[in-house]
Amino acid sequence: MALTNETDALVIGAGPAGLMAAEELARAGRRVTVAEAMPSPARKFLMAGKSGLNLTKDIPLVDALSAYGDRAEALRPMLADFGPTQVMHWAETLGQPLFTGTTGRVFPRAMKASPLLRAWLQRLEGQGVTLRRRWRWVGWGADGAVRFDTPGGPVGLHPRVLVLACGGASWARLGSDGAWAGWMSGTAPFHPANAALAMAWTQHMTPHMGAPLKAVEWRAGGVTSRGEATISTRGLEGGGLYTLTPALRAGAALSVDLVPDLSPAALAARLPAKARLGPWLKKTLRLPPVKVALFFEMTGGAGLPRSDWVAFLKALPVRHAGLRPLDEAISTAGGLRFEALTPDLMLRDRPGVFACGEMLDWEAPTGGYLLTACLATGRWAGQAAARHVAALSAGA
Repeated sequence: MALTNETDALVIGAGPAGLMAAEELARAGRRVTVAEAMPSPARKFLMAGKSGLNLTKDIPLVDALSAYGDRAEALRPMLADFGPTQVMHWAETLGQPLFTGTTGRVFPRAMKASPLLRAWLQRLEGQGVTLRRRWRWVGWGADGAVRFDTPGGPVGLHPRVLVLACGGASWARLGSDGAWAGWMSGTAPFHPANAALAMAWTQHMTPHMGAPLKAVEWRAGGVTSRGEATISTRGLEGGGLYTLTPALRAGAALSVDLVPDLSPAALAARLPAKARLGPWLKKTLRLPPVKVALFFEMTGGAGLPRSDWVAFLKALPVRHAGLRPLDEAISTAGGLRFEALTPDLMLRDRPGVFACGEMLDWEAPTGGYLLTACLATGRWAGQAAARHVAALSAGA
């Protein structure tokens, strides 16, 4: 194995968290190498940007923190230092004009991730950051070397400081396979986050594949969401459900209010004495075909007692087969526990090794929260790593 001391700061993972850590280290004057397992950097970031890169959400910090659930306090200092306002400014320094949608979501005017990534990589190159592609981290050697499988053969590095930004355990084909958990301590098991639901649809639903369910309210475990979801061949997917993933993962029952803007009393007032279910849903209430189809799919339709019609419209039980597999999830829960880290995100059992991004044990719904926290933790870890090297140099 080739052993080298070519760098004093090593970052593993070239996603948003890793690149942000590398930039902070380079800004502090360190020689930085970024090792990336894939042939090109930030593949999951690029994939996320294909349908419109949601950078962050333009809301007050206190509201943003609520999206992180019981990890909000652990993330608070990082997001206070680099929250939505700072993310927007950062993107603009990379030449990306932004716009804010009606829900507060912030996007580059170009919509895609690729222009921002190109500008970022150019800036990092100008700062002297070296990117090593197809370098797959395989753990530590007996001598403490950080070991890699590379196109040129095995390599071991002895950096003065190491930042891990290896991602979670979903979308393995894009580089986040969670393999690193096999040689790390202090980790929580991975679980799907922002995950679709598996549904065993009958043929009755075939004409509605790809149709969105809009103007609905989902409920699970005391959590509600007014976002939409889409009927797909594999199940139900969409932002309206992703907020509910923690509750669904814990086994909470799922229901949907198909008419959230109408009260039970208002629905009862529109129910004629001799109405038939199908015509009442379609003609009187004017529900779109996909809502009518879901109602019949979940209730059996014609045999449903008239006395239950209004109650089921307001709280339709959604039978499902659980969350789709981990690798299909947009993100993951689990990873390095905050208890295993110092407030600077340094591993307590490995001084000089820091961690950031999705490999930490936190989760958040889609809507800009994921990327914001990845950037914030990457910046925090990079700055802490730079201080650590400076302290080593001062004590040398």
